[in-house]
Order: sequence, then C-alpha cells, then structure tokens
Amino acid sequence: MTALLTEDRDGVRTLTLNRPDAFNSLTVELKEALLAALVAAAADDAVRAVVLTGAGKAFCAGQDLKEHMALLAANDPAPLSTVEAHYNPIVTAITALPKPIIAAVNGMAAGAGASFAYACDLRIAADSAKFLMAFANVGLTADSGASWTLPRLIGYGRAMEMMLLAKPVSAEEALRVGMVTQVVPAAEVLPVAHALAARMAAGPTTAYAKIKEAMLASAGGSLADGLAVEGRTQAEAGRTADHREAVDAFVAKREPGFTGR
Repeated sequence: MTALLTEDRDGVRTLTLNRPDAFNSLTVELKEALLAALVAAAADDAVRAVVLTGAGKAFCAGQDLKEHMALLAANDPAPLSTVEAHYNPIVTAITALPKPIIAAVNGMAAGAGASFAYACDLRIAADSAKFLMAFANVGLTADSGASWTLPRLIGYGRAMEMMLLAKPVSAEEALRVGMVTQVVPAAEVLPVAHALAARMAAGPTTAYAKIKEAMLASAGGSLADGLAVEGRTQAEAGRTADHREAVDAFVAKREPGFTGR
C-alpha cells in the first residue's frame, strides 16, 4: 500500500496520508513521502493550492509508536533524530509553502498529526474530529512546531492546558476557541476543503504567498520587522500580473481572471 496518495484537480493537489488501519500514524516512510510531496507541490506552478487529509476515520494519530519502539529496542538512532530529520522540515515546508494549504481534518488528529494541521493555513474539521496533544502521555515534549503554532491559534493558557493535561478537544470546542476554520459533517470535510482550495487556486497565488511570508515573519518579530517585510512583499506583489489584472478589473467593473503570476 502506498503510504501517501496524491491527486490533482482544479489546480489543487490533495495529499492523503494513507495508513488507515494504523490511523495514518507516521512511519519513516510516510514522513519522507510527505516531505517530498510538499517540496514537489511548492515547486510545481500547476499546483496553486494544497489539501492535506487522511484516509479512513483518522486524520493522523501522530508518530507510529510500534515502529518507534522497535527502533528503540534495536538501539537504532533514528527515533532520536526524527524531529530534526522529518518533523521540523515537514512543518517548515507547510508554513513556507508559497501557496495556500488547507487541512481537511476528517477524524482524530493527535501529536504530530495535530501539529501538521495547526501549521496549515486553514483547517476544515469533521464534526466528529478531535485534537489531542498526547506528548506528555508518552513522556515527551511538544514537537512539529506545536509549541509555536498552537498558542498563536488559541492562546498560551489553552495551549498549555492541552499540552500538560493531554485532554482531547472536540471539533465544536476547537471551532469556539479558533483552532479550526469551519466544522462540517464528516462526509463533507474533503469536498468543502477542496472547494475552498479550488477557489483559492483560482486566486492571486503570488499574493497569497506574500501574505503567508509577512504573517510568518510578523508572528515572531517586532513591529519594525513586520513593517519591513510588509514593505518588501507589498512591492513584490505589486509587480505581479495578477495585481495589474485586479486593478484593471476593478476599474472596468468585471471579475478578475488571475493566473497566479
């Protein structure tokens, strides 16, 4: 079975974690495939938006602990280096992707799986989905960027509560506190996420990339840093064909036709 499925439609590349019998838990094979797929999507001009989802009933249960334990028992160094080798590059690839990426959270998202969803730009969740920061339950600390992304979504206090108590958060609660963008019935998660991604795939791709760049820089920087990045990225976006098209369309009172350039 292929650990990661890829589908292209309407300018949207859908990446599906495909280990449903193991709740899409993350093996070395799946982590390497996901990282390679994100890098490829970033470089492909035909891909103007990305959806990340899971096969079956779960989005992603996080690290595959069976593989993890087997490697530890064999004194393999891989488990101790997977954050640096896999999780950090994956989260960097998600946040730096120069096009929108939407998490279609079709079920449980735990550990690194939840962290991947937090790193995405938008999150569409099934009404049956749950989010769980389970690191403390296995004697570990946060990884995959969750200590940075989660407090920025829901605040320091709530994020600390999730980390320390490892208490699942329902989709309804996740929506209330701002963890997710929208909650829909489980059967509608992927269609809704794809429709949103397709709408954005028809939009000004370079502008989206510059918005992401400015937001990411400002999230961890000073006002002066944020203003500097805004100034540079605004000038870069202003030189695009999409900006000229949008202004022409506004003056002519017609809908713009964006090409992503």
